[in-house]
Amino acid sequence: MSKISLIIQREYITRIKKKSFIVMTILGPILFAAMMVLPSWFASMEDTESKSIAVVDHTGNYTDRIKNTDLIKFSWLNKEEAQNITETYQEKGYDAYLVIENDLLQQPDAAKIYSESQITFDVKEHIARNLEKYLETEKLNSYQIDGLDAIIKDIHNVDIQLKTIKLDEDGTEKESSTEMVMIVALVFALMIYMFVIVYGMQVMRGVMEEKVSRIVEVIISSVKPFQLMMGKIIGIALVALTQFVLWIVLTLSIVGVLHTVLGGDASNLPAGNQVEMVNSTDAQQASEFAQGFNNILDKVVSLDLIGSLILFVFYFLGGYLLYASLFAAIGAAMDNEADSQQFIMPVMMPLILAIYIAMAAFRNPTGDLAFWFSMFPFTSPVVMMARIPFQPPIWEIVLSIAILAGSFIFTTWFAGRIYRTGILLYGKKVSYKELWKWFKYSGR
Repeated sequence: MSKISLIIQREYITRIKKKSFIVMTILGPILFAAMMVLPSWFASMEDTESKSIAVVDHTGNYTDRIKNTDLIKFSWLNKEEAQNITETYQEKGYDAYLVIENDLLQQPDAAKIYSESQITFDVKEHIARNLEKYLETEKLNSYQIDGLDAIIKDIHNVDIQLKTIKLDEDGTEKESSTEMVMIVALVFALMIYMFVIVYGMQVMRGVMEEKVSRIVEVIISSVKPFQLMMGKIIGIALVALTQFVLWIVLTLSIVGVLHTVLGGDASNLPAGNQVEMVNSTDAQQASEFAQGFNNILDKVVSLDLIGSLILFVFYFLGGYLLYASLFAAIGAAMDNEADSQQFIMPVMMPLILAIYIAMAAFRNPTGDLAFWFSMFPFTSPVVMMARIPFQPPIWEIVLSIAILAGSFIFTTWFAGRIYRTGILLYGKKVSYKELWKWFKYSGR
């Protein structure tokens, strides 16, 4: 065990000192915090630049049907003013001009807006919404039914805001969010997928580099091949866990700072400052941003993140050990990465399939498809992590972990037999038949 611990120490220290590890450890929390902050920030951002738009209505039916706003002003031009509008609209101080060529009920695409720079989505939606509202009114009036307009408005005046309440075992009610549960499930599934592939490939490349450089010949003289393989696999696993823990700590720290900075309320300010905030567009946007950010944070906190993180560690270790042992065997059998593709794809296919199954599990986390693939060891790390936020039965989680544990013990034993033979062979094209011979030979 002392030799394995030395190999683990060597792999761990060597890799955490690499620039790539340090850079990703810093960038990861920033990206995760941004995923929580940016949605509310984008939602609070509005176009504050005023715009002047000329309108040329060849039909004469839509004059003043598009309402002005605080930032968008419309000028309805007569025939004389509309002459040469294409060449003169900017000289006259307009940012764009709208042309209505025909009756929009007969030709819905008869309205076109022209500008040198791209028109914003808000401007386009405002124009379309006003014209659609006017045309709807005209259609209603054509039916000549008394009170029809009021009836339609009454029918449309229905806004259901369905809240999801999670009941604890003691009957305590806690507001939850189905959307946030799905986002957290997707993040956990993708992180398992990413960690297993990235660090599993590191195992394969590390074994291959030592084999090609012949360093492994010196190492094998002191330790057994199986000890070398296990030391490398466990050492890199500790690197991955270290990075994950640092990501969690740094992400929570960044989010905590943002919550402290942005979580203030305008009511806590002195009266004079409150008046200034009411009159300040930037302050209003900041308040909306803070409110949106706090809502997102509250929904995240309502989830059982501690239990999910613990299970994440179990499934990461199980999935990583399962795949890393196979990647180590591939690295030991090959002299270069190009030749290893025929073996890498069959190993990675279940992992890729797991992502698609996880997507389906979001819609039906208790279905047969999600259940069986959360038991199959090559897909269970990803699929079960997609189901965890939906709280599957405890016995399913225990059974899935047990099957995964038994499977990685078997694959490690299987890969070790191939590893001890292939690690010292050079310049040989390897096939599946050859790998089977190595497996049987190592068993003697």
